[in-house]
Amino acid sequence: MLIGDVQGWVDNFVSFDDRFLERIAAAWPACMAVLPEQPGEDAITINLVDRLTKDAVVRRLCHWVEYQFEPFGLAADGSKYSKGIIDIAVLFDWEREQYLAYECKRLNVINGGSRNSLATVYVTQGMMRFLTEQYAEHLPVGCMLGYVLDGDVPFAKVRLADAISSHVPLALIEGPTPLSEIETIERFLTRHTRPAGSHIELRHALFSKSSAAAPNG
Repeated sequence: MLIGDVQGWVDNFVSFDDRFLERIAAAWPACMAVLPEQPGEDAITINLVDRLTKDAVVRRLCHWVEYQFEPFGLAADGSKYSKGIIDIAVLFDWEREQYLAYECKRLNVINGGSRNSLATVYVTQGMMRFLTEQYAEHLPVGCMLGYVLDGDVPFAKVRLADAISSHVPLALIEGPTPLSEIETIERFLTRHTRPAGSHIELRHALFSKSSAAAPNG
């Protein structure tokens, strides 16, 4: 549960996301250079988190970057239970209930010579987990990372926009709205109304595998 002004938390999360994405962009080429042509989601995320936890700038920005973070739910009898597994969570202190979640999904996967956009999976198994508060319970901001494996980011954006606008349970109230690029990262935001009535802002960043061709040092 957040304490204090919610808008203040939103501003802090947004500011951090901008800076964190700069560090992901810096790590991205070297991360992808060691992976196969069509890597799995977990392989990408593990190697990315490994580099981020060693990044001197990231270490100054937050307390910890956790791979497969398990947020706790509270049962009626007062006991805690796992609500599932978030791909990446950024913790700013020892408070487990205050974190910035990054759910990661592959897009434009090539299999047997054909392309599967996986935009629907991005929505139903990614974004919806923020709407139901399986992830980011009581928190006003969540983040999505899209790994665009064929490098065709414009195609991924079109398919995502279609999937988002057509999925009624997302309770979309704004977006997709473009955000300024960070390095070569295409970004946009969406805003939604959760079933309990609160709003959540989801910030989306699309990473092209083709941008990993030239590692930055």
